[in-house]
Parts: sequence; C-alpha cells; structure tokens
Amino acid sequence: MRVIFSREAETDFTEIAVFIARDNKSRALSFTRELRHAARQLGDIPRAFPLIPRYEHHGIRRRPWGHYLIFYRVEEDHVAIVHVLHGARDYEALSFP
Repeated sequence: MRVIFSREAETDFTEIAVFIARDNKSRALSFTRELRHAARQLGDIPRAFPLIPRYEHHGIRRRPWGHYLIFYRVEEDHVAIVHVLHGARDYEALSFP
C-alpha cells in the first residue's frame, strides 16, 4: 500500500531534524531517514498497530518507534501519515483531521 505524508508530518520531520541537528547534524539526517523508513513500512502492515481510543472515530493509529510516535490513518488505497511526534509531547492537545 502506498504511504503519503501530510504537510503536518513533513513539518514534524523538519522540526525533529532541526532539534537533533543542534547537537549532531549528521545524526539528524540519518535519524530522520530511519524514522521515515519506519513510517513507510506501514504500507506493508497498515493495521498492525491499534487505533487510539480517543481518535478511533477518525481512524487514527499510532506506531511507536524509539521515543517517537507515528500517527497515521489507513485509507482505501493508501496509508496517510498525519503526525510524527516525540512520545513526551502532549499529543492529546492536537486535533487530528
């Protein structure tokens, strides 16, 4: 299944890279590549991770990867990555489409 990244997810990747680059520029690039790869793998296993109870009516699922959470929705013909956030962030304050 095809994987599509939302504008918000792309912004999340940029913010993650900028944050990591403060300490280690080369690791920022390799880390975001690894994180994107983990998100792309969802195309092979789209329903492997559970729906989030509060957002199940939106079809939002969450895949943990290290200290990060990949939030996504399974559509008819693709997986939509909606956000990628550090697990310590208050994702409850977000509004998922």
